[in-house]
Amino acid sequence: MARQGLGELEHQTMLALLRLKDDVYTAPIAEELERRTGRRTTTAAVYIVLRRLEEKGLVESVLQDPGAEGGRDRRYFEVTDLGLQQLRQARAAYTSLWEGLDTVLAKG
Repeated sequence: MARQGLGELEHQTMLALLRLKDDVYTAPIAEELERRTGRRTTTAAVYIVLRRLEEKGLVESVLQDPGAEGGRDRRYFEVTDLGLQQLRQARAAYTSLWEGLDTVLAKG
């Protein structure tokens, strides 16, 4: 698979998935993104991003029955090893780009 960069929402969604850890489905991811970024994020937008990430092999999902709780089935997501690798590469690239800019950004 060719290496593809992560879009901003893809990157943020994967980081939210890692923060939330277990039993992660669309609604809590959208809430975490809003809490962390301060930007409104719809569950529909998050679901589209998750499906795109799954097509790239960066996340995987499983559809689970709600069991005794009742309600609808939920699709739970987790970051794959390839996804972790992509996040590490993105972090290294951003760290390199930010390096040495403290004085420039401190001005004004």
